[in-house]
Amino acid sequence: METKITQKEINNIVWKACDTFRGVIDPSQYKDYILTMLFIKYVSDVHRDIYDSYMKKYNKDKERVARAMKHERFVVPEHCTFEYLFDHRNDSNIGELINIALNDLEESNREKLGGEDGSGIFRNIDFNSSNLGDAKDKNNRLKNLLIDFSDAKLDLRPSHLEGRDIIGDAYEFLIANFASDAGKKAGEFYTPSEVSTLLARLTKSAPGARICDPTCGSGSLLIKAAKEIGSDNFSVYGQEANGSTWALAVMNMFLHGFDNATIRWGDTIGNPKLKEGDALMKFDTVVANPPFSLDKWGAEGAATDPYNRFWRGVPPKSKGDWAFICHMIETAYEGKGKVGIVVPHGVLFRGAAEGKIRQKTIEENILETVIGLPANLFFGTGIPAAIMIFNKGKRKNTNILFIDASKHFEAGKNQNKLREEDINHIVDTYRKFNSGKLNAGVTEEKYAYVATFEEIKGNEFNLNIPRYVDTFEEEEEIDIAAVQKRIEELENELADVRKEMKKYLEELGI
Repeated sequence: METKITQKEINNIVWKACDTFRGVIDPSQYKDYILTMLFIKYVSDVHRDIYDSYMKKYNKDKERVARAMKHERFVVPEHCTFEYLFDHRNDSNIGELINIALNDLEESNREKLGGEDGSGIFRNIDFNSSNLGDAKDKNNRLKNLLIDFSDAKLDLRPSHLEGRDIIGDAYEFLIANFASDAGKKAGEFYTPSEVSTLLARLTKSAPGARICDPTCGSGSLLIKAAKEIGSDNFSVYGQEANGSTWALAVMNMFLHGFDNATIRWGDTIGNPKLKEGDALMKFDTVVANPPFSLDKWGAEGAATDPYNRFWRGVPPKSKGDWAFICHMIETAYEGKGKVGIVVPHGVLFRGAAEGKIRQKTIEENILETVIGLPANLFFGTGIPAAIMIFNKGKRKNTNILFIDASKHFEAGKNQNKLREEDINHIVDTYRKFNSGKLNAGVTEEKYAYVATFEEIKGNEFNLNIPRYVDTFEEEEEIDIAAVQKRIEELENELADVRKEMKKYLEELGI
C-alpha cells in the first residue's frame, strides 16, 4: 500500500531547499524563489494527476484528454511543468528557462494569475538575476533547487496527499519561518499564526459571509477567518500594497483551494480596488493587521475622499492607524458588519485629531471590545499591540468590554506566543459579553472589565486599558526588623571569613 506523505515530511523537504539561498540573498528575497518553486511543483503535480485520470477515463485518447484539460483549474504548457525544468536542470540557461515558464504559465492563466494592470504574479521574481551569483554559481543553485524539489516524497498530487490543505499548510509553514528569519521586514507579509487565529475566532463569520482583509499581506489572516466558518460557503477578498507580497497571497489562496478569492494589488487607502460600481464593496467581516502608525498614508487627499471614509475627521499625516480603522468600518455592512483590527496602543489614547475620531466612533456605539495583547508577539517590533472589535449590529446597550491579556502568554527566546488557553480565555470572555452574560461593572480581577458609556465619557473617551482593568500588584510588605537582623548576621559571617583569610595569609607569609 502506498504511504502518503505527511505534513511534517513536506515541511522538512521544502525547508531544506532554503539552504540553496542562505547567505546569498536576504531571507525576505529568497522566500520568493522558494515559494514560487513550491507553487510550480504543486501546479505541475496537480496537472499530471488530472491528466493521468483523463488518460485512463478516455482510454489514452490524447485529443479528448487535451479538450478536457482546457477546462481544468490551470492550463499548464509542457515547458512550464516542473518535470520539464528538472529535465533541463543542467542547461546553461536554466534561469532563463524558468523565467519563460513563469511568464507563459501566467499568459495561459491570465484571469487567475494576472493583475489588473496586465502584469502577473511572477513579474517581480527573476530566476536569471545576477543577485544569485555569477553564471556558474547561479546555475548550480538553481540546479540544486530543482533537485531538492524533485524529492520522490514531495509528490503533491491530490491523490497522494492526506488532505487538501497539506500543501497550503506547508506554504504557511515556510512563510512563518521566513518571517522569523526576516526580522523587521516580516511584518509586511505575515501576522503570527496565533494572533490570526484569535482575530478569526473573535470575528467568526456565518456561512455565506463575505470576508475581507484590506491589508492582507500573504493572506494568512484572511485564510484563518474563512476557515473559521466551518464550511465552504464564503467568499474572500483582499488588497495588498506590496507587489511581491500580493503575489504570495494569490499563490497562497490557490494552494489552500480558495480558487475564487479576489486579491487586488494597490494602496487600500489611496486607491481602494475592492469596489462595486463607484462604491466601496461591503463585507460581513473585515479583519486586518495594518502597518502600525504608517507615515505619509495619504492625509492630503483624505478631506476630499470620494468614498467619504473620513467624515469623522482626518487622521494625522504621520500616523495612519485611524485611516485604516475608518476604511474598515465604512466597508462593513450596515446593521451587521463586524470589524477586527490589530492596532498600536497609541490608537486608544492619543489626542488631537485621533481623539476626536475616537470620540465619534464611541458615540456611534459600534465599538464592542478592546483587548490588550502581550509584548513581543509580532515580527519586527517588541511593542505590545491591542485588538479592537467593532460591530455595526451591536446591541442597544452602550457598554464596552476591556480585556488585559498582556500577562498571559508563553515566553520565547526571541518572540512570545499566545497559548491555546490564552486564546480560549479571551474568546470565552468576549462571547460572554456579546451574549449579554457580562453586564456593566462586571470584573474578572486583573483581566477584564465592562465599562459604561458614562465611564468612558468621564475619562474623556480615553480607551487606555489600565483606566478600566486594574492590574496593580501590591508589593510584598518588607519586615524591616528581619532584614536588619539578617544584615547583622551577614556582617558577622563576613568578619569571621576575613579573620580566617588573614590567618591563612600569615601562614603563607604574605
